[in-house]
Amino acid sequence: MQATTKSLPQAYREGAQKPRAPKGRRFDFRAMIRNGEMQAALGSGLLMLAAWAAASWSQPLSIALYVAAYAIGGWIKAREGVQTLVCERDLDVNLLMIAAALGAASIGYWNEGAMLIFIFALSGALESYTMERSTKDISALLALKPATAVVMQNGVMSEVALDDLRIGDLVMVRPGELIPADGVVVRGQSAVDQASITGESVPVDKTVGSEVYTGTVNGEGPLYVEVTQSPENSLFARIVKLVEEAETEVPESQRFIKKFEAVYARLVVGSTALLIALPPLVLDWSWSSTFYKAMVFLVVASPCALVSSIMPAMLSAISKSARRGILFKGGVHLENLAQTAVVAFDKTGTLTEGMPGVTDFTAAEGVDPDELLAACASVEHLSRHPLAEAVVRYASERGIEPGAAEESRSLTGWGIEGRFRGRTWRVGKSNVLDEEAGREETAAIARRVLEANTAEELAGWRELRTRWEDEGKTVCAVLAEDRVAGLFALQDRIRPQAAEAVQKLRRMGVQVAMLTGDRARTAEKIAGTTGVDYCYADLLPEDKVARISELRRRHGHVVMVGDGVNDAPALAAATVGVGMGMKGSGAALEVADVVLMNDSIEEIAATIGLARRTRRIVKQNMGFAVAVILSLIASNFALGIALPFGVIGHEGSTILVILNGLRLLR
Repeated sequence: MQATTKSLPQAYREGAQKPRAPKGRRFDFRAMIRNGEMQAALGSGLLMLAAWAAASWSQPLSIALYVAAYAIGGWIKAREGVQTLVCERDLDVNLLMIAAALGAASIGYWNEGAMLIFIFALSGALESYTMERSTKDISALLALKPATAVVMQNGVMSEVALDDLRIGDLVMVRPGELIPADGVVVRGQSAVDQASITGESVPVDKTVGSEVYTGTVNGEGPLYVEVTQSPENSLFARIVKLVEEAETEVPESQRFIKKFEAVYARLVVGSTALLIALPPLVLDWSWSSTFYKAMVFLVVASPCALVSSIMPAMLSAISKSARRGILFKGGVHLENLAQTAVVAFDKTGTLTEGMPGVTDFTAAEGVDPDELLAACASVEHLSRHPLAEAVVRYASERGIEPGAAEESRSLTGWGIEGRFRGRTWRVGKSNVLDEEAGREETAAIARRVLEANTAEELAGWRELRTRWEDEGKTVCAVLAEDRVAGLFALQDRIRPQAAEAVQKLRRMGVQVAMLTGDRARTAEKIAGTTGVDYCYADLLPEDKVARISELRRRHGHVVMVGDGVNDAPALAAATVGVGMGMKGSGAALEVADVVLMNDSIEEIAATIGLARRTRRIVKQNMGFAVAVILSLIASNFALGIALPFGVIGHEGSTILVILNGLRLLR
């Protein structure tokens, strides 16, 4: 694409056309009429009526119009049937219907045959339209893909193709525009509508340092975004891949139905041939009456409704989940999810936020707590260690900003030290309270601590540390010179919705397990807070796989929920692996069968509930379809129903099972 340049003021004044959201799921009559199959079906119906009207004054014209009705209404289905016969060497319901219509015409029932073609074509067009609406709900997530991006270079903006973006480019996103790349905001602030990616209904505030994603919609303010992912590796691209997999992977039940259809179609053809040949010889029926009943049998015995029992319901459930930010990689995973007996959660980043926070803080007698916090924040604010960041964040929340520390340096394996306001401060592991402190440098600090503090003081600090550690917390010591100035307790924060998510699952009869590489004491504390049934701690990645395998042997279908690289083997070992889409690693998302795009673990129970509803609806559809087929076959031989009534009963049941499946879209 040829790049075009314009000045910043000019480009900004021009603004941008706000992208249109995909239309809702209201019935769109005009769209349905524009459907090619529907036009052919309606044309066939009009020709049938014209042929019926012409029969009273011109038989040749009437027959010609009937032939045209057959050709227009039956062409699409006949072509599909022939393709199946030639390419797959199988019979399908399309050929059965066409054969029945031609059979009726051959014995002079032109109008009945034309009505069969018309209603069959009409139901096929409605089925195509409703299935298209289901798949459109899935692909609506992809509809907001931007085509170009505005790149800033030396104060000049250049509009380039999306594929030409490179990591490090500075992109300007105007109010109302689609964000063209995954990146970090470097200037500006705005609220961004992320519904197309995460399913969140409320726009999310973005400021400097915030992450933004391809395909989301900028709100009221301009944003300057530094590109951090190439287009092919963006979160949007990963969603495209997931949706493509979801649309192509067929569930096991549907594969069974397809195999059954081929065998059943042969049985119907064979039975029809016997019905044509035997009754005139055995029951002394007229050939015309026998052939007519055989054609009715060919119609009513066809498994159209049975074949349509599964996929509309599956696609509707996958579509509904996608709108809530839950992406399935295929219908088979929805089937498996319905049979869930145990949900196993990874702890860090799944049941917890994956980010430690300060839970307790105590200063020594005679030490000003604010001075202590200021010293800790000043010494630690340049460190990228999660515990150091937690301390700085804790101080900032209390209005204490870090100052300038001097001679700051890392103490390998223990912590950090630096000078602040004329004193040397050290922040690190609380093992310096013990005589056996490990590494040589740490042991030297511990010896000085033992000398500078009384035995009673150290005993008090150790008692406090033990109490906090018993609560599953990590304890850090703060030293002013060599005196113990205070202790911090830190803990990975449990997600606010974790306990609710676990309780929802347990109320559904699903047991919950937690797998973690963390210490048993910490794990047991979180397990008690969240209410999980099983807690497994001190696990390596291979240990998590072993636990998942054990749970599968004991309970059956197991769902694993995780976000890290070390969770990938366990996700693969589970019946269904659920990955966290926002903060999850690439490996976890690659292996996962289902992805929570907004990391909302509380949606897992609702998704299992939806999978169970889908299974119930599929069973309802299949039971209804079989009942209708058997009833129509019995009516044909006991009551001698007319071909048009057989057509209406057969095709009506097909439409009803499709609509029953589409109830899941509500």
